[in-house]
Amino acid sequence: MIGASEMHEIDLTDAEVIRNPFAAYGRVREESPLARLQAIPGIDPWWVVTRHEQARAMLSDPRFEIRSDSFMRPDVPDDCLPYMRTMSEMNGQEHARMRKLVAPAFTPRRATDFRQRIESIVEGLLDATEAQASDGTVDLLPHFTRPLPMDVICEWVGIPESDRMRWRTYGATVAGGAGPDFAMAIPGIMDGAKAAIAHRRDDPGDDLLTDLITAQADDGDRLTDTEMVTLVWHLVMAGQTPTNLIANAVLALLAHPRQRELLRDDPDLMPGAVEELMRWCGPTLLTIPRYTREDTELCGTRVSEGQSVVASVAAANRDPRVFNDPDELDVTRPKGENPHLGFAHGPHFCLGASMARVQTQVALNALLRRYPDLTLASTPDELRAPCLL
Repeated sequence: MIGASEMHEIDLTDAEVIRNPFAAYGRVREESPLARLQAIPGIDPWWVVTRHEQARAMLSDPRFEIRSDSFMRPDVPDDCLPYMRTMSEMNGQEHARMRKLVAPAFTPRRATDFRQRIESIVEGLLDATEAQASDGTVDLLPHFTRPLPMDVICEWVGIPESDRMRWRTYGATVAGGAGPDFAMAIPGIMDGAKAAIAHRRDDPGDDLLTDLITAQADDGDRLTDTEMVTLVWHLVMAGQTPTNLIANAVLALLAHPRQRELLRDDPDLMPGAVEELMRWCGPTLLTIPRYTREDTELCGTRVSEGQSVVASVAAANRDPRVFNDPDELDVTRPKGENPHLGFAHGPHFCLGASMARVQTQVALNALLRRYPDLTLASTPDELRAPCLL
């Protein structure tokens, strides 16, 4: 059994890890399936699983649970507290109950049915993005990829048109992470969710809240209003994935002209291409921390009860034990050969994965169709955050 003192250690503040996390995590993966990760100065290092098989197993193992300590919760008014504990913090039967009630509203078919409405949102945003261009150059991040997820969430939830610009601001704030603006946005999100639920009770529509209001389990169980408000908060918090996925995907395709040409010439490749882009340059580098419920063994190493464990999605998604030519971007990679962990795995597999996939497919198809000669307006090294085109 290997001891912690013999483990490779990854420092998240290391310049090389920041510059190229896929390579940095990959080097450790080839040395060991388990390492130590210095995530927050002054806090004990986390365990990080680096290989696909072991990461997938850990994410499905009930000995490793997500709990409230897995998240950095902002200070919010007392009346918001009942809505802050999302499904992500639940485990076992409590989590299974919630998942069973809401799953019918998050199926691939429901996302496909919503596709036309996403297409309309995408076209409108691109029209507005063009209006912001100066000398043919525009920053896609603030004008397109950042507002897109929140516009889709508003349409999906049924937020009135008059309130959607304010919700865009909420989305940008949440996507930015912690800070006072983050905490200040939460009461507005909660109040807007309550109002939308009340409206849909009186006037049902073709949207998520109507689905949830009418959803009922075989035993008569239903979501409470508190649970529905919490779910809307969960969507806003977790639903920002397409922002950076689309930005990363655009940059990747511009750096790989042949792959871009394949997609431009054959849009039917797009669903598989989105899976490949999620594998190759997805925005999730590490999973949400899990905590060990008991002393256990992980990858031949003793891990004590209460210690933090994460999976390195960046390393697992390029594991040569699972993927052929893992460091190559291949938009024609068969879906059956791409079991990436970009949306996690196990009981906490991303609830909104189908909607994120459709959003990304629609956005990339529209960009390639409308702008076949799209090029970078800056160097890749200058584009760690914004996507300037």
